[in-house]
Amino acid sequence: MQVKIFQLPKTAMQSGRANTKRWALEFEQTAARQVEPLMGWTSSRDTRQQLRLWFDSEEEAVAYAKKHNYMYSVVRPVERSFRPKAYADNFKHSRLGRWTH
Repeated sequence: MQVKIFQLPKTAMQSGRANTKRWALEFEQTAARQVEPLMGWTSSRDTRQQLRLWFDSEEEAVAYAKKHNYMYSVVRPVERSFRPKAYADNFKHSRLGRWTH
């Protein structure tokens, strides 16, 4: 069984970085999804894809996967680059573009 170990990224709907420190373990999809003919809902026979396990560190998640003999892949988070900005930079003389409305 294949699992993926990763950290959740910061969502666009929040300014904080809550829930980005924990590591998650998700099972990969093993059964194809089908469309129910009566209602048109999408369903699957594989219930493990609904499961997400949380760990405090990457090492704990890898140890869990090894203990249960799961093939795992670790997705490392992309480092965030932050460039501080100031409102006064809009009015600098060295600004390349003109400031207009």
